[in-house]
Amino acid sequence: MSKGKVLIVGSNATRIEIQGGGTGPTGQYLNETVVPAMALVGAGYEIVLATPNGTKPFIDPVSDVAQHFDGDEAAYRRGRAFFDNDLAMVNVRTIRSVLDEGLDNYAGVFAPGGQGPVVDLMQDADLGVVLRHFHERGKPTALLCHGPIVSVAALPRAKEYRAALIAGDLSKASDLAKGWQYTGYKMTVYSASEEKPIEETVLHGKLYFNMPDALRRLGADVTTTPIDFSPHVVEDRELITGQNPRSDHPIAAKLVTALDRYLNINRAVA
Repeated sequence: MSKGKVLIVGSNATRIEIQGGGTGPTGQYLNETVVPAMALVGAGYEIVLATPNGTKPFIDPVSDVAQHFDGDEAAYRRGRAFFDNDLAMVNVRTIRSVLDEGLDNYAGVFAPGGQGPVVDLMQDADLGVVLRHFHERGKPTALLCHGPIVSVAALPRAKEYRAALIAGDLSKASDLAKGWQYTGYKMTVYSASEEKPIEETVLHGKLYFNMPDALRRLGADVTTTPIDFSPHVVEDRELITGQNPRSDHPIAAKLVTALDRYLNINRAVA
């Protein structure tokens, strides 16, 4: 019998806009998806994977290597097999269908990174409803690497906010940022300096905005490590954020602890 259900929200994006027009290849990171998912299962939680269109997330090939599993080939193979074969990873739901079913039975929510979420999840209205539900009830919400940018979806006009950032209309973006649920929260996210190698070697172009600036404009208190790709996790109230791919194990541990604490408190109240 599981302790409870945790919603994992994935991206369907395969391309991301770059400055000057056109797009570059993108997706979701394998280790950021499976390491926390496997930790949740190992801790006794049931996981449910949902994406905007109900198909499996596209795994960014850059992440589909043992390097992102600390060079451990066996760990990489286990992670890949989990993503390919585990029923929770295969039986993907739409975010809308999860909403229609109701969120009361979910104890927490997790969104991994890769740049894919910057394209679709950041402006997904259904995800906005999900995030507001978890925020209002103080349920653990964990977001990893580029994942913290999905918190933008909690804005009623998230799509317009993203469009303003791309257009460089920062005045409009600031106006649209008002009323964001996570204003004042301490957070971390993939840094601009960590983004640079991907822009140079994979995208061959610059993104229209960087993640820390986009969150700071909303009112987040964003910190990143001075040493790129050092594990870094920040927890503030119900929100747990991790900076980069190497934060996968630390954020998984923090999320499991937060879920256990949340369930214990609610059992005591009941």
